[in-house]
Amino acid sequence: MKVIGVEHIGIAIKDLEKDAPFWSKVLGIEQTKTEDVDDQGVITDIYDTGRGKIELLLSKYPDSPIGKFLKKRGPGIHHICLQVEDIEESIKVLKKHGIETIGDKSSIGAEGFKVIFIHPRSTGGVLVELAEKT
Repeated sequence: MKVIGVEHIGIAIKDLEKDAPFWSKVLGIEQTKTEDVDDQGVITDIYDTGRGKIELLLSKYPDSPIGKFLKKRGPGIHHICLQVEDIEESIKVLKKHGIETIGDKSSIGAEGFKVIFIHPRSTGGVLVELAEKT
């Protein structure tokens, strides 16, 4: 498995209008895209720092993964995403080492990336996403 670098940090939020100005106006990070990823029940608001991104994650539905996270933990860092060269090879390496993934195969996430999440039980408590740019 080849990790290219940190792709983004996902931050669960409750209110895009309230939370987005900190990233765009106060820090001056360019907002590059807002995307509705309906099959994951999330709206992503993406800010590109030039060396990685910040993804604000707004739940579309109360029972979506972000909705459940917000109910349990409140707003804050939801996951870190590492860009990998080959997602399928990465999944094979994870399985070989007994690493627990959420789902058995990759899916399409924001910006068209192929993604898979690694369960926090296998990472020391952090939800990790692997992503391959297509």
